[in-house]
Formats: sequence, C-alpha cells, structure tokens
Amino acid sequence: MQASDVSLLILRLTAAIVLWPHGAQKALGWFGGPGIAATVAGMSSHFGLPPAVAYLVIAVEFVGPILLVLGILTRVAALGIAIDMAVAAVLAHAANGFFMNFSDKQAGEGVEYFILLVGIGLTLTIAGPGRIAFLKRF
Repeated sequence: MQASDVSLLILRLTAAIVLWPHGAQKALGWFGGPGIAATVAGMSSHFGLPPAVAYLVIAVEFVGPILLVLGILTRVAALGIAIDMAVAAVLAHAANGFFMNFSDKQAGEGVEYFILLVGIGLTLTIAGPGRIAFLKRF
C-alpha cells in the first residue's frame, strides 16, 4: 500500500462524510431536511429542473457517498458529485458570493464548499479509488 492509496481513501471518506448528510436530508428527511417529495417539488419550482433530474440529484448526493466509502464505482460517483456540486454552485449559491455564511450576514451560502467538492470529485474521477477499495477498476 502506498501513500497515494491512503490519500485517495481519505479523499473518498471526506467527501462522503460531508455530502451524505445533505443527501439524507433530501432522500429521507433526516437532519431537518425536506425529504424526497418536497425536494423534487422545490427543485422543480425554484430551479425549473425536471423531476427526473431532481431524483438524479438526490441519488447522487445520497448513494454517491456510500459508493465512495466502499470504493465501488468511484469514478462514476465522483464525476456525478463534481457535476452536481458545480451546478448547485452556479444555480443556487454563486449569487451569495464566495464564503460560507458563518457570520449569518449574507443571504445564503457562497460557493467555497462546492468548489472543494468539485475538486475532490474531479480528483477521484481522474485517480480512481486507490487500492483500498472493493472494485478498483472503476
């Protein structure tokens, strides 16, 4: 095992730990989230997304992190996450600027969180899961 394999595991776990609760909010209504029906309705009304795309976003954010933890279909999951986060940054967060809303002085969250997940997603798409994974080929 090489340091790069451990590094890729750390990236996979970091992305999964940070993103999965957001997916659970959308999919299950956990952590104060709206659940599937309200998420699909909100994405359709606020952003004009077709319901199929809204369901895909929910799957990417809920199932994608699980795949990253297991190292299964890592490149597919990571690319989906990178695209999802890039679109979320542009559609929902770019108007709020760069920074997170820690001080509660802006309208919402900026894009910095999303930039990190896009970078992690692209890195995992290029590098794959590393040797500490169930299916190393994908």
